[in-house]
Amino acid sequence: MPAYANSKGVRMSPRKVSEVAALIRGRTIADAVTILDHTPRRAAGAVKGVVVSARANAEHNHNYKPDSLHIVEITVTAGPRLKRYRPAARGRALPFARKTSHIKVTVDGEKRATKKKITEATAKEEK
Repeated sequence: MPAYANSKGVRMSPRKVSEVAALIRGRTIADAVTILDHTPRRAAGAVKGVVVSARANAEHNHNYKPDSLHIVEITVTAGPRLKRYRPAARGRALPFARKTSHIKVTVDGEKRATKKKITEATAKEEK
């Protein structure tokens, strides 16, 4: 079962965020973080935060090996728009929308070996 992380309501245009997301689609987590560190776009910080969160979820909640993780899916969808008005000539007001994005990252990898729980029955058998 893959692990995932979401970030909703990111105050950036979905088109600009999805251009950054396309750079890391299908890569390993280590490669993706390196690429995002060196990408000079504002959206890179938001995408990196979601990737790092997905990595932490996979390691701590799903017991995956951190070195084996790779991005299975990264999607950027449009969030709600904040409708605003901007002053224009002749005392008018023209509408515009502040766009938001939802970012979802799904990662998968190799599971760690689980340790056996020592119970009283198994402890007696070992002696």
